[in-house]
Amino acid sequence: MLRGLMNLFSLCWKPFGPDGENHETNGVLGGGGGTTGGSREGKDGLLWFRDIGKYGSGEFSMAVVQANQVLEDQSQIESGQFGTFVGIYDGHGGPEAARYVCDHLFSNFRAITAESHGVVTAETIQRAFRQTEEGFTTLVSELWGSRPSMATVGTCCLVGVIYQQRLFIASLGDSRVVLGKKVGNTGGMAAMQLSTEHNANIEAIRHELKELHPNDPQIVVLKHGVWRVKGIIQVSRSIGDLYMKHAQYNREPINAKFRLPEPMNMPLLSANPTIISHPLHPSDSFLIFASDGLWEHLSNEKAVDIVHSHPRAGSAKRLVKAALQEAARKREMRYSDLRKIDKKVRRHFHDDITVIVLFFNHDLISRGAVQDPPVSIRSALEH
Repeated sequence: MLRGLMNLFSLCWKPFGPDGENHETNGVLGGGGGTTGGSREGKDGLLWFRDIGKYGSGEFSMAVVQANQVLEDQSQIESGQFGTFVGIYDGHGGPEAARYVCDHLFSNFRAITAESHGVVTAETIQRAFRQTEEGFTTLVSELWGSRPSMATVGTCCLVGVIYQQRLFIASLGDSRVVLGKKVGNTGGMAAMQLSTEHNANIEAIRHELKELHPNDPQIVVLKHGVWRVKGIIQVSRSIGDLYMKHAQYNREPINAKFRLPEPMNMPLLSANPTIISHPLHPSDSFLIFASDGLWEHLSNEKAVDIVHSHPRAGSAKRLVKAALQEAARKREMRYSDLRKIDKKVRRHFHDDITVIVLFFNHDLISRGAVQDPPVSIRSALEH
């Protein structure tokens, strides 16, 4: 039986560009192995990786591993004279919301910042999130008659923006970014979590929800050892999940498991991101952006130690493999056997995992300079 579940297969990553481009100025993650823009790129079963590449303020490493039948994670790196934009979108209920955000959030951000002559603030980022949520809501409304299930898909969003000598982090849901920071002259590296997570399993989030909904004793429910909003969903903030935000979508014909027994008087989830501003310091060495599939198996400290203790090239792939090895250990199996398990079945062992590691070049940052050429890379859509 187990052998039947463990058939190897090759994941085909398909380009979305008009000519199937696969390079750093117009890239889609995937394609064949080999060297791309001076960086090794390849795949190993369900794992895709780019070992090292250059972005405006330094170098990056990137990796994605699929577990679901359809990959629900999306991600992107955009870098140019405006600065650098990094996004990780961890979809749930399907891939549509994450794909929509990957298609629209950055373009909304660029249009809004253009209005303010290129100046980036927390408000411009917040407006980009709001505009993206509104756009997805319009799409769901248009498709309600033919695809009502679109009202039940959503995505966590984790965005980092490097503008001049400042880093902005915006988050919805439970993806996470951790900073690797040099400790004096010791040669050590400290782990500093920069993002706020919105998950009902966190006591502070349950308290927040109860304060927002004082007349609803069932706003958070413990179900099978997991806290969920209304006993349905773990995250309290997202783009999408309109069945938990607007009463007109919480009704037939959506699946009964999503329908609430009582009327919805106000949105139960929010699309308002938590945004922090962090002045970049020469001791800030690197950032690890990752969907929660990584953090389920690795602590912040462990992840930072893995990046710090090895060469930059292959950092993201190394983190993904460390998480998979830990997932295999928890199930008392060998990593080599886990690698053979097909997508969909693999979801019983780990989630889709996306990792982007950004390394800082402080000489560039302090001079207000960026390296050319511009970079526009996103994870491949699975067709």
